[in-house]
Amino acid sequence: MRARAPGSSANLGPGFDTLAIALAIYVEVEIEPADTLTIHAEGEGSDLPADESHLAAQVARRVLGHDNVAITVRSQIPVGRGLGSSAALAAAAAAAAGADDPLAVAAEVDGHPENAAASVLGGLVTATTVGERPVAVRMPLDPDLAYVVLVPTRPLPTKRARAALPAQVPHADASFNLGRMGLLLAGLADRRNLVHEATEDRLHQAARGPLFPEASHLLAELVNAGALASCWSGAGPSLLGICARANAARVRAAGDELLAEAGVPGKAVLLDADTDGLTIPG
Repeated sequence: MRARAPGSSANLGPGFDTLAIALAIYVEVEIEPADTLTIHAEGEGSDLPADESHLAAQVARRVLGHDNVAITVRSQIPVGRGLGSSAALAAAAAAAAGADDPLAVAAEVDGHPENAAASVLGGLVTATTVGERPVAVRMPLDPDLAYVVLVPTRPLPTKRARAALPAQVPHADASFNLGRMGLLLAGLADRRNLVHEATEDRLHQAARGPLFPEASHLLAELVNAGALASCWSGAGPSLLGICARANAARVRAAGDELLAEAGVPGKAVLLDADTDGLTIPG
């Protein structure tokens, strides 16, 4: 069986571990019965070990109870860049293995549900865990928005990014984020209401700043270049510019210049939101 899932950008500033947008960048997984485990990978992540440690093999084993399968993975999603590659791969692999609930499998594998929910449902999602099960809902998303992603060449492992976070946050900071998240959801539903302050955050972005010192400057310059708002993409190091579609190509071109001026190897890419989510091609 074959399945395809989109990558995603999570957190979106104030929506830490809660919000994500599916992006039109994909991983496809095909799983067939075999005498022994074999893995063939193409594209992003093809340099990872092709053995039982591969995430697709782990997911197949979790779903099927064995790994006597031939797995083919074709991915456009950079690994370790904050674009939901693990959640998308887990969702696609779970579906290709025949899981009844790919979202539950992917959320458990990924450790939190928002990236997995975006990869399964598509669009803008809010997600959480209730009674040890992921619960996710699609939210309104203005179709005239487009997304410029600055993707540094250097990865930032999620574990390292999470280790940088404080164990506790002040009540005022939690309240600040809730207010900004309300603004953000209103602006994503109707871009005319989106202000750049909507992606401000006090829970994770500043704490992760030392891991990517150029980030704050690049985020400000994305807005100066025409993005409506900007934020870290997931745990980084990719940065997201949320743009009116009419300005997006100009912001993408500026993004390449910004990375070069900051001395950060990488590229700027222009992506639409994915609205299909997890698909099983006929």
